[in-house]
Amino acid sequence: MTNSDPRAWMWSDAIEMLNRAERMHREMFQPARRTEAPVRHRAPCWEPPVDVLETERELIVLAALPGVDPERMTATIQNGVLTIAGERILPAEFHRATIHRMELPQGRFERHLGLPAGRYEVARPRVVNGCLAIVLRKL
Repeated sequence: MTNSDPRAWMWSDAIEMLNRAERMHREMFQPARRTEAPVRHRAPCWEPPVDVLETERELIVLAALPGVDPERMTATIQNGVLTIAGERILPAEFHRATIHRMELPQGRFERHLGLPAGRYEVARPRVVNGCLAIVLRKL
């Protein structure tokens, strides 16, 4: 006998979707495996979330990269696409620690963002309120 009440199957589908999202979240944020390849030759493990804001004179890209040293990342523009790339490295003392929860992704990251039409110059990235801010000056 099947349940014909749409609320029952909709609720079941919603629960399954939440379970699938939780599984994907756990898989996505596993610590990166150590490899011997140089950083720039490894495939990215994750993409940081970003906000893109525009003023009269510049585009401002805010990337959620807590704990990433701005010196360990690059921001380049090629063919109208901004590429933010780098690596979040787990501190050495954490390798000996018991991890109870790890939600911040580790390893190589890369994000490609199509830019509005125009010419831009990348200013030096800086940390603002826990986010990496990349200012693109309009030329």
